Amino acid sequence: MVFLKDASIKIGTFQNLLEQNMTFDHVFLRIMKFMKLQPSGNYRLMLGTDSQVHARHTVFITGIVIKNSGKGAWACIRKIIVPRKMLHLHERISYETSLTEEVATELTEERKKQLIDIVLPYVYQGSSFSIEGHIDIGSGQRNKTREFVQEMVTRIEAIGIEPKIKPDAIVASSYANRYTK
Repeated sequence: MVFLKDASIKIGTFQNLLEQNMTFDHVFLRIMKFMKLQPSGNYRLMLGTDSQVHARHTVFITGIVIKNSGKGAWACIRKIIVPRKMLHLHERISYETSLTEEVATELTEERKKQLIDIVLPYVYQGSSFSIEGHIDIGSGQRNKTREFVQEMVTRIEAIGIEPKIKPDAIVASSYANRYTK
């Protein structure tokens, strides 16, 4: 069972400081609008999820960030609350990855083509576009999640996006993390 604390926010919808209850279709239109403002930019579409265990539930935040290198970004989050404490690290990391995969699957081949077509006329002028799946895990010796790195990286690669782990997984480990508290 999944529920949300704030009854005014619908399950499965995205929000940011300016808008609430956005469907992924709405989010996709916002991403396209942002990219069309400067089609000759260097764009990174980054998806990632983080979680936080609280006293009676676990909060999962999935972030979507479209960044034009050195020129700004547009971002939103989706909040899901699981009504129990998810104390097993592998279960939590796996669910985080599943939520990121779920959002990534909304980026159909047709949608990817639409985004690529925005920058394509400017490729020879240095324009670029990439899609990244940020996973809140690290491979350092002191990191408890290091044993899950290969499994989660393989899952993200399998859906056709570039995996990033700490310290490069900024959407999961920084942006989404901010909203899990």
